[in-house]
Amino acid sequence: MPPGADLDAVAARATFVGSPEHKDTPSFAGPPRPRGDASICPRTYKDDPDLITCWLRAAIRDGSTGSPWEGDFPRYVWHKENGTVFEGRLVNSGNGTYKGYPLNDDEWPPHLREGT
Repeated sequence: MPPGADLDAVAARATFVGSPEHKDTPSFAGPPRPRGDASICPRTYKDDPDLITCWLRAAIRDGSTGSPWEGDFPRYVWHKENGTVFEGRLVNSGNGTYKGYPLNDDEWPPHLREGT
């Protein structure tokens, strides 16, 4: 992360907007448009962008982020929930908006593999 980055300030500006590329049912992100190579998000969260924004912000505050940073935001953010690791991917560096998707076990960042 950049020297002097204020993770609390970055987290406060980050928002989850989702992506229809990772959905197989209508959601707050719109009608589904799943890509053949994209993992599909659990339907449990299809109507709750506020909950996922909370996860995103907590992960940023905890420093669970990956390089590079684009403007004020990390390109990647990771959160583990109920035995699944989700990766947030920055989609707009000016607005700090992210999409997200579940990762396969072998894709998890090392710091989230502990205690699995």
